[in-house]
Formats: sequence, C-alpha cells, structure tokens
Amino acid sequence: MSKVYLSYNNIVSSFGFDSEAAVDKVKNEVSGLQWVDDPMLLPKPFYTSRIDQEKLQQELTTLGIKGQFTRLEKMMLVSLHKVIKASNVSLTTKVGLIISTTKGNIDLLDEGGQFSKERVYLSVMGKVIHDFFGFKTEPIVVSNACVSGILAVAIAKRFIRQGRFDHVFIVCGDLVTKFIMSGFNSFQALSDEPCRPYCITRSGINIGEVSASILVTNDPDRLAKTSVAILGEGSCNDANHISGPSRTGEGLYQSIRSALHQAKLKANDLDYISGHGTATPFNDEMEAIAFDRLAMNDIPMNSLKGYFGHTLGASGLLETIVGMHSLHQNTLFATKGFQKLGVSKRINVIKETTTRELNTFLKTASGFGGCNTAVIFQSVK
Repeated sequence: MSKVYLSYNNIVSSFGFDSEAAVDKVKNEVSGLQWVDDPMLLPKPFYTSRIDQEKLQQELTTLGIKGQFTRLEKMMLVSLHKVIKASNVSLTTKVGLIISTTKGNIDLLDEGGQFSKERVYLSVMGKVIHDFFGFKTEPIVVSNACVSGILAVAIAKRFIRQGRFDHVFIVCGDLVTKFIMSGFNSFQALSDEPCRPYCITRSGINIGEVSASILVTNDPDRLAKTSVAILGEGSCNDANHISGPSRTGEGLYQSIRSALHQAKLKANDLDYISGHGTATPFNDEMEAIAFDRLAMNDIPMNSLKGYFGHTLGASGLLETIVGMHSLHQNTLFATKGFQKLGVSKRINVIKETTTRELNTFLKTASGFGGCNTAVIFQSVK
C-alpha cells in the first residue's frame, strides 16, 4: 500500500505569515500571547494571540488576493494560497479540499457588518474558499470541536488510501471573538495569566487565532523538506460529557492504541508526543492518565498552547506542522510556561528546547463532546 505524506505547509499567526516565522519563535521560546484590554471581546483584560489585521490586509495585497472576504476567510486564503503555489498541484477532479474549523465566521453574528448572516454557515464559507481557488471537487467541512484540525489529516489520509483523491489540501482556522471568549469565560476556564500546560500552577486556557494549511499527498515527488509520512491514526469519542473529558482518558487511550496498531509500532518506538495540553485541570489530568495507561511516561512531550494560545479547530494542524519542523530540525521544543508537574501521573514534559535525533512523533487532540484523535508521523528526511 502506497504511503500518504504531509508536505507543503503554512502557518498564519501572530508571528507572521509562514511556518518558518512561527517555528523560529517556538524554537527560541518566545510566546505570542499578549495582554489585551478589549471590552468588545470580554469585559475584563485577557491574554491572547491575535493576527494583526493591517498586516494581514497588506499580505493579501502582496499576493494579489482581491474580493470581499471575512477576517477568517482572509487568513485562510493567505495560508492556502501559499501552499497551493508551493506545491504546484493542478486542481483536477483528483484533488480534494478540506476546511477545518470549530466556529468559522462566528463573528458575523454580531450586529452590523457588510456580510449577510448566511456567511456564518460553514458550508457557505467553504464554498467561498472553494470558488476562489477553482477546486473541481466539492469542499468537505470538518467541524468536530478541538480535534478538527488533526482529524482532517486523518480523513484526508483515508480518502487518499480509498483512491478518491491523489492529493488533499487542508486549510483550517478559528478566531478570537466575543462569542468564543464569553463561552469559555462562562465555563470559568480562562486564565488571567499566560497558560501553563501540565503545571501544578495552571489556571486555565488562553484563546488564540491562527490559520494553517497543508498538502496531503501520495506522490513522493511532491514532498517539501519538512515532509512526514502518516503511519497510523485513530479517533474515538469517550461519550462522557458535552464539555468534560472522561476521567480515565478512555477515548484518548483508545485513539492512541488504534494509531499504534495501524502503524505497527509500540509506545517506545515514538520519539516524542505533541500533546493537547490546554492547561485546564481536567484536560491535562486526563491526558496524563491516558499516557500512563499506555506506558508512555518517559517519552518527551510538549504542549504548544503557551506560544499560540488554544486555537480551537486549528490547533491540531498548527501543532502538527510545528511537529514536522521539530523532526526536520531534530529539536524538541519546550512547553512554554511549564514549571512543575501538576498531574497525578508521571509524564516527561519538555522543559527546555534541546536537540536530539528524531524520527517519529505522536500528535493527539481532545475536544468538547468527548472526541479524541491521535496520528503518528515519521520523518522522510
């Protein structure tokens, strides 16, 4: 069976408009989180990472992207434009498009604005992206809470293995909006400080915004320098609670087991884990329990939420792309904000950025509704 690869990629973030800019900041342990006082988003000040809209508009102009687009659509268009151009893939009937998001154009529900409320529908937003680039196949929207970005990778791999597509472009994104901020605030899940995943002093999440894009392909001649092969994937819902994860980590445990089985690997074959690590009490504890059940206690692991914040449906793909660069550079990136272990099971949280020979990594994500996804990648360098 032919391999499926992740290839050309792009990250649009508060750090800039390409993956290299974001990875460079992560490597140097620089956070994109800023203290923001914006009563239009939240009555009290909060930490977040947001994309500069003036610079984003300049980037659109530079790329020659014209038209009336929402803020999220602009982010997605910039990111996907760069990946399509770099890959030089013709958009034939064997090329798919997956759009991954949690809330899409949710900011359009606010009063006023130049766009109709229909634009808030994910299918409508998907068609805008589809039509701009001229894809020949219908866009597929993946919206499954915070696993959406990495689940899109698993779905793309399945489509290619089934012969439906030879290539799939994925673009994902989510915004910092009043709706999202008020929702997490109502859960009392927001931290008044930069988040500290897995730390004993953690006090909640910071919300951030990014867009990220990638080419998933079966063509070994269309690989970027950071490319990885997808070895295995699994997804499972623990069916515990609409917003609370299983206390036993059952869904994540089963997802990782499935990914390992498909990849024909054992836990100790993995070089590191890119965890979800939201810095909330229940999520981080659940992850630690699941990793402990799988005897993954000694595998180096990190969370990238201290650099970007929690970027919701975009987080899984964003963190996968950073993981690809981590393998390429043979570098383990530190978990920003982590000080002292604050979960009941022993896990090997990366405290300092270090170099080490790397070949494989596991990316996990967990989300509201009990969804969990795990994907294993291998370097092709």
